[in-house]
Amino acid sequence: MLKPEFVFLWLSILIFGPHVQFCRADIGTASQYIPPYTPTACYGGDSTQFPPSNYFAAAGEGLWDNGAACGRQYLVQCISAAVPQTCVPGQTIQVKIVDRAQSSVSRPAREGASLVLSNTAFRAIANPAVPFLNIQFQQ
Repeated sequence: MLKPEFVFLWLSILIFGPHVQFCRADIGTASQYIPPYTPTACYGGDSTQFPPSNYFAAAGEGLWDNGAACGRQYLVQCISAAVPQTCVPGQTIQVKIVDRAQSSVSRPAREGASLVLSNTAFRAIANPAVPFLNIQFQQ
């Protein structure tokens, strides 16, 4: 016969299991940068590197991976900022890595960010008046 604690465990899994979500996203910070965006560390002066949406980013050192980050795409969502109600609720965007934040022509609004977003990308998920955001991102 099963012990009562095992029965309780299995019942809990059956009842609450479908409601549990496992997150594979990373948590980091995002800053923004302004034009000029070229040349970039990934594609030089080639203007076709930028997606039509203008949702692109420079990779921070933690993501740069000796240039392997070039062309990677990330889903990005603002989760909080120093100023309340900065994030656009429920808004997730996809950005393409086109540059290295540390060597970008235009300097980030704040150093050390995981991702430095184009103005268009930053505005899509948050109020652009803040210098940085806490984000959730996933490749």
